[in-house]
Amino acid sequence: MKGWLAGVALQVAALAVFVCMDTLLKLLTAYYAVPQLMWARFVFSLLAVALLFRLTMGRLPWRSRAPWLQAWRSLMLAGANLMFSTALPHLPLTDATAIGFASPLFTVALAATWLRERVGWRRWLGVCVGLAGVLVAIRPPFLTGGAPMHWAVLLPLGTAAMFAVYQILTRKLAAIDDPRTTILHTGFAGAVVTTLVQPLVWTWPGTLDWGLLVLLGLLGALGHGLLVLAYARAPVSLLAPLSYTQLVWATLAGVLVFGDWPDGWTLAGAAVIATGGILVALPEKARGSPAS
Repeated sequence: MKGWLAGVALQVAALAVFVCMDTLLKLLTAYYAVPQLMWARFVFSLLAVALLFRLTMGRLPWRSRAPWLQAWRSLMLAGANLMFSTALPHLPLTDATAIGFASPLFTVALAATWLRERVGWRRWLGVCVGLAGVLVAIRPPFLTGGAPMHWAVLLPLGTAAMFAVYQILTRKLAAIDDPRTTILHTGFAGAVVTTLVQPLVWTWPGTLDWGLLVLLGLLGALGHGLLVLAYARAPVSLLAPLSYTQLVWATLAGVLVFGDWPDGWTLAGAAVIATGGILVALPEKARGSPAS
């Protein structure tokens, strides 16, 4: 149980770092193409992790027992980031984050069917309640009677599906490879793919912007490093629904950086999401086994 609590703390910290990265990303989409920002995010993240391991370990823990799973995981992350980043110029940060919260439902379902983790009724109920809160937060026309939703709302849904697979693979690889190996592989496939497209989109950054691009990669490395450590300590079905807490950080960033104040729908959705998160966090009684 103590290890699970550490996993929860690491997960929450990772989510706060991701919101910082998304905020910087949204600011930079006004000046650079999304594929170039993705290149910076993956390349500088990979370089930072490689340098850290080289300095602390004297070597790179590169060798994986499941290299194809590592590559698949990295590509899922790259696809999720690409879709989310493409949505940011068209949607408020809070809305894009809220729509992306479809991911825990996918993740819990995959954890139950693929990883064979026991998921009790209370967690399923909590996930469903949380998703109902997401639906309220994004204000679909059939609830509000307002204008049709922007086409870009489909992109965070794609992000949710890909990130769910990424989370499942992170947990699966926790039983196969050293967490440091998984951290090192996180950005590799994304760095390779985005590098190949740079001749088509490249805009030379100024001195300050180079620093911001490097910071983008460092935030990505830190966030996913914390995520890998979290999934090495607690089950996917427990950690994934805690992603709902990211909406709190995204709302704060939207207000402080972009002046996007949440309306009543967003606040009501956040309250329902918090309720779902509490249901998920409560332990479930199971004969002869810990809460699942």
